[in-house]
Amino acid sequence: MKSSKNIVATAFKDLSEYFKSTDFSKAILLGIALTVPIIFGVKLGELTIGITITVGALLASPSDVSGSIRHKITGIFFATSLAMIVSLIGGYLHLSLWLLFPILGLLMFCISYLAIYGFRASLISFSGLLALVLSFSNVSSGLQPYERMLLIGIGGLWYAALSILRHFIFPKAPTEYYLSKTLKLTSDYLKARGELVAETTDRTELLKKMLNTQTELTATHETLRDILISSRTGSGKSEYEGKRMLIFVQLVDMLELAMANPVNYSKTDELFAKNTAQLKDFQGLLFAMSSRLNAIAANLSTPKRLQNSTKIEEFQERIKREITEYSSQSDEGFNENLLMLRNLFKYQKEQINKIEKIEWLLTNPAQREISLLKKEDSRRFLTKQNYDFEVLIENFTMRSPIFKHSLRLGVMTMIGYGVGMLFSVQNPYWILLTLIVIMRPTFGLTKTRSKERTIGTLIGGTLAVGIVLITQNTTVYGILAIVSLVIAFSMVQRNYKAAATFITLSVVFIYALLRPDIFNVIQYRVTDTLIGAGLATLGNLLLWPAWEIQGMQKTLLGTIKANRIYLEEIIGFYNKKGNIPSQYKVARKKAFLEISDLSAAFQRMTQEPKSKQKKLDKFYEIAMLNHTFLSSLASLSTYILNNPTTPASGDFNKVSSKIVENLLDAENILNNGISSETEKNDTDVEDIFEATFGKKITFYEGDKPKEDDFHLKIEEAHLVREQLKWLLAMSKKMPKLLRELEF
Repeated sequence: MKSSKNIVATAFKDLSEYFKSTDFSKAILLGIALTVPIIFGVKLGELTIGITITVGALLASPSDVSGSIRHKITGIFFATSLAMIVSLIGGYLHLSLWLLFPILGLLMFCISYLAIYGFRASLISFSGLLALVLSFSNVSSGLQPYERMLLIGIGGLWYAALSILRHFIFPKAPTEYYLSKTLKLTSDYLKARGELVAETTDRTELLKKMLNTQTELTATHETLRDILISSRTGSGKSEYEGKRMLIFVQLVDMLELAMANPVNYSKTDELFAKNTAQLKDFQGLLFAMSSRLNAIAANLSTPKRLQNSTKIEEFQERIKREITEYSSQSDEGFNENLLMLRNLFKYQKEQINKIEKIEWLLTNPAQREISLLKKEDSRRFLTKQNYDFEVLIENFTMRSPIFKHSLRLGVMTMIGYGVGMLFSVQNPYWILLTLIVIMRPTFGLTKTRSKERTIGTLIGGTLAVGIVLITQNTTVYGILAIVSLVIAFSMVQRNYKAAATFITLSVVFIYALLRPDIFNVIQYRVTDTLIGAGLATLGNLLLWPAWEIQGMQKTLLGTIKANRIYLEEIIGFYNKKGNIPSQYKVARKKAFLEISDLSAAFQRMTQEPKSKQKKLDKFYEIAMLNHTFLSSLASLSTYILNNPTTPASGDFNKVSSKIVENLLDAENILNNGISSETEKNDTDVEDIFEATFGKKITFYEGDKPKEDDFHLKIEEAHLVREQLKWLLAMSKKMPKLLRELEF
């Protein structure tokens, strides 16, 4: 009974989040943008004009993705302009069959190649591809190509106007949604850390789950960063945006803290094996913090409804008592387990402070009580896209996955349209539509899309047949067409299989309004989808395949370089002290983004054919090594930033320089293909751990000075020594692994 209630509660929660999402609100907006012109067209007796304006709105919509309003509107205008130009060219392609195929292939290549400029550019590119495909349909029959082009432009402007109107009516909606999502993902991340603490046999699945959450969290950070910083840059200092920005900063810091502790689970397993009560309380505290973040997310817009909870304080008090008891029972001058417990507790107290700071910011303190970030500093955190013409030239090579994808798409669309004409398919442009939607630069993504699109189409076709057998009411068809379209567009990013199902339903019902032979429409829809999906998979398999291993070298280089720069910023701060420089936080952000890209690349590699998964175990090892390295960096930096530290010693700089040198060696292997097997003599560096650091701890342990800062000094010496030793070992292992991979 309890599990049934949980299932219902989870389903209700997911449904509630779906209705609150920006995907759903955008789908509603698109539904209005598509239906209003058709309604006016019917009323005025100009259905063709209404449908063409609707097509223009549809073509403008893909680039309306999350981000600042300025970026959205710019994307919509570029998408509309490209759609207008392509529609004009497409209108004249039917004049000559000899010109149709080469021009079709060339246009597909050129439009698809625009995706080289990043994510939003890829969506603008998709609008152009869709416009070219729809120019083969008869939705605007009777209109001249230039008339069709102008009406598509009007449709794009109509959609842009609706998007601007939505922004002014609900200006806070994207910020609230993505901030709430960030809170929930951070909560999931803390919960996963809590589960990892208790797991002692096999942590593989939990680690994968945690890495996936981290990847999604990092991507959400980027979206929210763009929304918050760009809006402040455009409108000056806003108290609301400023406070939300400070909450976001706390959440970014929480991710770093969560990554930082613990790093080495073997020691915590050994410690908690003898103290199960401590394990339960530490885990309970993590779960309580996770629960509190979820509660804050649920009441983000109405913080006054947030009920007080004492769970966190209760677990805090229990752990504090347990550490005191453990300390009184220990007769040793220096107890490493006791130091580990104190460090774990200190880390969790810092997380609690972040949560308390978030709650304090939500209670709307006066403007003078908070210090807002400067616009000049915040702008440095935006990831800038290079739009120079040289980018097109540099990537015009078979080494570029986007170039190969564009070339592949151009060839396969010519083949697809040829197959449609050869077998007299009713709507050959449906094959092209399936190709541009399914084909992706990598085989794994294309295979997944093909599978989901095929299953979704079959389910949609089956449901459509059932509905048609039950009723032949055109009013029902019209309502279902609109509802299905809205649901389909809201599901594209969340669940592509469901999106394909509802797209099929909407297409079938739209055709049911225009043609009586609805069963033939369903049949052709399924057939064309199967042909398109088959061609897309074959194209990625046979034509210039872009296997993930080919891009892994560049991904690994970016990850190791970002980790090195982050380490150099930590070293610089430890030596200079003072205020935390903004370049440190920029380096941290870059390191987090790169490790997420590496995790995503490895996941894509696992989706490829077994024959192409060469040395998969080695790639997994190097990916996990980089993740652990970043966690250790986060642990070191968190301690240095949040505690008073002694001046950096010469030995610290000597060891850290050696770590940087090892990372540069790894970068050199990836950059220049150097695979020297020469082992460097690190005895002098390793002796430091046995000599200087060891003597430092022995000195404190033996003499045991009575100064108040004794525990702080011994804690610093122990933590810095352990993290440097761990970082050095991992940095030495990286070049060895990279040589074995033989890029």
